[in-house]
Amino acid sequence: MDNYDLKIKAFMAANDVQAEHLRLNQSCHTVKEAAEAVGASTDQLVKNICMIDQEGRMIVAIVNGDDRASTTRVSKALGIEAPRLAEEHEVLAGTGYPPGGVPSFGYPALFLMDAKIEAMDEVYTGGGSPNSLIKISVSELVRANQGTFARVRK
Repeated sequence: MDNYDLKIKAFMAANDVQAEHLRLNQSCHTVKEAAEAVGASTDQLVKNICMIDQEGRMIVAIVNGDDRASTTRVSKALGIEAPRLAEEHEVLAGTGYPPGGVPSFGYPALFLMDAKIEAMDEVYTGGGSPNSLIKISVSELVRANQGTFARVRK
């Protein structure tokens, strides 16, 4: 288990996040790889698209594994100018996790979850590293990240 996995597990314990952290023997860097690793379909996974607004704030658009996030929809949902996609070094600096392993909670950011996710019971999200995932109920995810639902997919 690497430091990133330990970090998210510590956050989960400290905040009583009811979820299952899964350390896998294969890469979960892409949605397809992650789905194969846990025997799930890609629509059971969510991905966290990190964006930066004009004030330098981290915004995380959480979309279904088969969808893409829209900076235009994020800007409309928040009433701000369109944010830009975060670069790899900004993702690590802003979330504390490497791209491909970013969880949907556990660090300071504004979390926007696509409305499509609200109808789901549970999802798989990044587990801190490219070889881990977290299985979590959608209601617990909302509690963990204090996010809001809005249409943010393209």
